[in-house]
Amino acid sequence: MQKIFIAIAMLFGLAGNAEVKKVTLQASGLTCSMCSNAINKSLQSLDFVSKVYANIKTSSFDIFFKPGATIDFDKIKNKVEGAGFFVAGFSAQVQFDSINITNDQHIQQDGITYHFLNVSSQPLSGEKTIQVLDKGFVPAKQYKKNSKLTTIKCYQTGTAESCCTKDNIAEGTRVYHVTI
Repeated sequence: MQKIFIAIAMLFGLAGNAEVKKVTLQASGLTCSMCSNAINKSLQSLDFVSKVYANIKTSSFDIFFKPGATIDFDKIKNKVEGAGFFVAGFSAQVQFDSINITNDQHIQQDGITYHFLNVSSQPLSGEKTIQVLDKGFVPAKQYKKNSKLTTIKCYQTGTAESCCTKDNIAEGTRVYHVTI
């Protein structure tokens, strides 16, 4: 019986997945160290965040997570906005394990749905940095420019539409549009 449990545990450990290791965001609207401190405190209040390192010179924040925690990019963005600032850039270091991607394709991993834009077909293995391209995660000009990368409506709404079901994504699911 013990061998069966070990075998099951090994199977789950070997399954393909993508784990968010770290998020780096750049905030806009900061004018002093008090601004940086306000964002830092706000981010630290998230239950899935373990550490936040602020770089005042670049207005950026490296965010690390508690082991096994469910990461929510929207909650991170909302905390920055709640502190009175905006996200000007958002990237995540993700550990991929044998995931094949193609351009304009959706992938669901670890509770997060990614829609890859402006990428070539490739397998992803190891740690990769992805940039989130959604509204509120990039400046408005960049968001508008990125809208030309896909004709699928989920980029405009941020949620899966009927056209996304080709990738077995349920309508209404939150979708993060990313590139490598």
